[in-house]
Order: sequence, then C-alpha cells, then structure tokens
Amino acid sequence: MEQVLDTPLTRLTGVRHPVVQTGMGWVAGPRLVSAVANAGGLGILASATMTLDQLATAIEEVRSRTDAPFGVNLRADASDAGDRIDLLIRNRVKVASFALAPRQELIAKLKDAGVVVIPSVGARRHAEKVAAWGADAVLVQGGEGGGHTGAVATTLLLPQVVDAVDIPVIAAGGFFDGRGLAAALAYGAAGVAMGTRFLLTKDSSVPDAVKQTYLGTSETVVTRQVDGMPHRVLRTPLVNGLEQSGRVSGLIRAVRNAAKFRRISGMSWPGMIRDGLAMKHGKELTWSQVLMAANTPMLLKAAMVDGRPDLGVMASGQVVALIDDLPSCEELIDGIVTQAAGVLRGLGANLAG
Repeated sequence: MEQVLDTPLTRLTGVRHPVVQTGMGWVAGPRLVSAVANAGGLGILASATMTLDQLATAIEEVRSRTDAPFGVNLRADASDAGDRIDLLIRNRVKVASFALAPRQELIAKLKDAGVVVIPSVGARRHAEKVAAWGADAVLVQGGEGGGHTGAVATTLLLPQVVDAVDIPVIAAGGFFDGRGLAAALAYGAAGVAMGTRFLLTKDSSVPDAVKQTYLGTSETVVTRQVDGMPHRVLRTPLVNGLEQSGRVSGLIRAVRNAAKFRRISGMSWPGMIRDGLAMKHGKELTWSQVLMAANTPMLLKAAMVDGRPDLGVMASGQVVALIDDLPSCEELIDGIVTQAAGVLRGLGANLAG
C-alpha cells in the first residue's frame, strides 16, 4: 500500500508526495521531469539553457509523457521572461519556480492565471520579501546544496524561514533520503527539494560516465572561479586548475564561452547585454562577475550533455558523498516516502512510551 504524506505542498501543487526535483540546467529535461511527475513528485523543467521555442517543445514533450502536475524554472531577470510566463500560462503549467525573486507584477500575473509561484531563496529576508509579494510557497536552500549556494546551513536557515513566513516552505540542501524528509517536516517544512539525488537516477539523461564520476567522488568545493559567485561543485582536476588561474585568463575564457552560449541559445549580443545588465542589477555584481557568468552554462554543458567531466564542471551538493546507487525516480521517491513515514511512526511510538 502506497504511503501518503499529506502536506501543504502536496495540497498546493496537486502532487502525491512532498518531494521536489530542482530545475538543474542541462539536467532537468522532459525525461527526468516526467519520470518524477509519474512517481508522484514535483518535477521542475530547467529553462535557462533553452530558447523560447525549445521550452515550448520541452513542455509539449513532458505533457506527452505524463498527466501529472509539473513545473518550469525561469530566470526572472531574462529579457524574454514575460514571453516565457505567457507560454506557461497558455500551456497551463502548474508551477513556476524562480532562482531569483520575480517582480511583484509577474507573481500577480501568474497567480491570476492559476499558476503556483515558488521562488528559491537563501536568506530569511528574501523569503519575507517574496511572501509579502504574494508568492505561494518558497524553496529555501542551505549551504550544503549544489550550484550557487550560500554560507548558512539548512538546519539553521530552515527554522528561520519557517518562523518568518506563513506560506509553505520547501527545504533544500543536504537531502537524499526519508530521514531527511522526516527531519524537514519536523522543522515545519512542507516538503524537500533535491538536485544531486535526482541527477543520480536511472531516469536522468546525464551520460553514464559522468554519473560514475559523481559516484566515485566524495569531495565538493565552493569556488568563485566558475562564474564569480559561490558555486558548489565536485572537486576535480579542472576545478583545481580554475582555482589556480588568474583573473585575466578567467575573463578571456568567459568571453569565449559567452560566444559559444550565444550560438547555442540563439541569443543576439544585444540580448545578452540586456540580460547582463539585468543580472548586474538584480545580484549587485561587478561587470567582471557578469562576464564570468557566461562560463557556467558552457562548463556545465561539457559534462552534463557532452559527457566530458574532464572538460566541464559538475555542480553537486555535499550529499554526493552519501550516494552510491542509481535508482529509478519511482524507486527513489517511494523509498524516501516509505522511510519517512516509518521514522515518523517510530517517533510517535517513542513519545507514547
């Protein structure tokens, strides 16, 4: 008999289980998202590395694979953010998630159309801001998480946010099993979100050689040499080389990668400059950091799409050291929910005793 954990997250989004797969660039495509959705979790399609037309095709493919609710992750500072939001509304996508806080008017537009809005934050004040603007829920990532990350651990950040807002809170950073889900629920969260754990499944389209690199590597490092911002990745010889490189060589590499990304994304130079201006303002970055940000999509693509871990970087949470298998999404989610339910029942028994 399937275990069911009814939480504000499951009621808000219509999914069976309070487990979210994060919108990882080059990783969270239709195959993974639909597998998560069919397993009862909330799959989030990553759109930052897609053109508008590619996103439309990806949404259509997910729809062809599942009838379950799913979401799309958007860049709030993208020059075509408005067009992407219109696309989600037309296609009746259930959830819009954001790595940066969307403008208040964008939140209102999505909510008016029945789309659930879930921004990701790394600080209590950011959660308070988006909650005041009308966000339906908030995803809170602690420093253990992969990719762009902060310095505050999930166990410290999560209770701060739960106490500060009256909307559902999704916990991210350091989760991989049912014990973590039970712990998050005990803190007052409505569910958990995972990236690295879903990357390392049979349903992930990441090349097998790259998955084996993850399984064979236990050390991560937070570096600014990828794109100028704190970025948690696997420690590899390439990353060690980036750490030792100078700023001039880093900027030269960024210019080359910006040109490559422009060709892949179909963006014009004026469009990339507009996005850079928006990023500079939204994150209060220097122009050097904005330029270095062009490294991220191309270095991730080299590993996640091209299968060359020797030429790319691999975003990873610290939980990679605890993962040693490649289950299907169904096996993973069922196992997490069953274990969490068992932990919660056990705690109840101990209290009664």
